[in-house]
Amino acid sequence: MLTEFNSSVPLAFTPTPLHLLSKLSKHLGGPEIFIKRDDCTGLAGGGNKTRKLEFLIADALDREATCVITAGGLQSNHVRQTAAAAARYGLKCHLVLVRNVDWPDAAYQTSGNLVLDKLLGAEITIHPGGSDRDRIMDELAADLTKAGERPYIIPVGGSNAVGALGYASALLEIHEQCRSLGLSPKALYHATSSGGTQAGLIAGMITLKRPFPILGVEVDGDPAPVTDAIKSIVPETLERLGRFEVWDPADDLQVITGYGGSNYGIPSDAGNEAIELLARTEGILLDPVYSGKAFAGLIDHIKQGKFKENDTVIFLHTGGAQALGAYPSLFR
Repeated sequence: MLTEFNSSVPLAFTPTPLHLLSKLSKHLGGPEIFIKRDDCTGLAGGGNKTRKLEFLIADALDREATCVITAGGLQSNHVRQTAAAAARYGLKCHLVLVRNVDWPDAAYQTSGNLVLDKLLGAEITIHPGGSDRDRIMDELAADLTKAGERPYIIPVGGSNAVGALGYASALLEIHEQCRSLGLSPKALYHATSSGGTQAGLIAGMITLKRPFPILGVEVDGDPAPVTDAIKSIVPETLERLGRFEVWDPADDLQVITGYGGSNYGIPSDAGNEAIELLARTEGILLDPVYSGKAFAGLIDHIKQGKFKENDTVIFLHTGGAQALGAYPSLFR
């Protein structure tokens, strides 16, 4: 499915496990919930961005880049995994971090992913909330070019058609695992924010003639940006997969709202309850920014009776537990 034009480099330990949450499924009275463990991709703690970075870093190397630039919040999982990927392939890494979350724990400013970014050797600049990350990255790239570097800009979240190839490929992996296990899932749920993961999953699903719907649970409190991003990324991703066709978002694009809380990075009560429930039934850690909110959406849909007791659903765990230390007041 991935053509000769789509090179990648190895970063993730794949296939990641797909397994039944037997105790939790019983606790909820069905359906059978299977979890896809992309928190176990392995690079500097794992997470979904590693799959995207296999294609993005390959593109950077193909373009003979000497350094990469990317951006995110102080507790961004994406920038952590980018710093690790750059270290693996001998590229300098520049991180543009923005204080875009107003959270009262002092630890938010100094712990969690930020510590790991520094450990991984990234050059970090921190900017006030509301700063234009794209403009800052462009200006930094211009300065680095003048200094003799060949910078490669990775967009926020690794979310473009190159990065989305990672999740088109992941959808193939999930489909094959389902076939091997004899599963016919009714849906796949996951956290959606910058849009690249969902766009890639949709593109992969289309190439497989739509085996099950992809439901992205919006975690920012505003579905418009991620919806627009997905609409932009899917068509180009399909072209990179050799499928030149008109895509109608109405056929496949499902962004689930109501679980994102007040804003990006601000935990929600339902998300926190979902984190505790999964930790105390299955020993698996979610995070309060992405996966906890998405899992809350899945649990609520189950409680609403959207699935039968003998149905199967998949939850894609995108990682992020490294940020739990930045929210120490949540689970005292």
